[in-house]
Amino acid sequence: MQKDVLLTPEGLDKLKAEIAYLSNEKRREVAERIKEAREFGDISENSEYDDAKNEQAMLEARIATLEEKLRSASVIDASELDSNVVRVGSVVNVKDDAGKSLKYTIVGSTEADPSQNRLSNESPVGAALLGRKNGDTVKVQLPNGKTRELKITKIDVL
Repeated sequence: MQKDVLLTPEGLDKLKAEIAYLSNEKRREVAERIKEAREFGDISENSEYDDAKNEQAMLEARIATLEEKLRSASVIDASELDSNVVRVGSVVNVKDDAGKSLKYTIVGSTEADPSQNRLSNESPVGAALLGRKNGDTVKVQLPNGKTRELKITKIDVL
């Protein structure tokens, strides 16, 4: 049983768009590859056919996974968010112990992308910031064993 998937409205749109693309365009492309490979003759020794069938299986598994995420999705309602407390859907400005300013968006694990400063609510930094208020200082235990101190300077809503 999969746990609830937290999504922002933007994340929900991206998920639906990916499902639509894979279900329509990509399925047609793979079906066409299978059809072309069949035309080469004996499928028992046809590597193009085997590759296309493997791609089809992976595609169907990906679609099933995404549809399951969609079924168990809880969408963050921006009207329920406020800028007083950090929640999923908050944009948090912090200063680290070295004085460097950082800006993190707290999202569900499905939408997390650390390279874009979109942190999962389950990540060490995301979990430490949840429920905190403007001006709070949090200590975060990092995976490398070090501790990092972050001071919340501003909280915005997506």
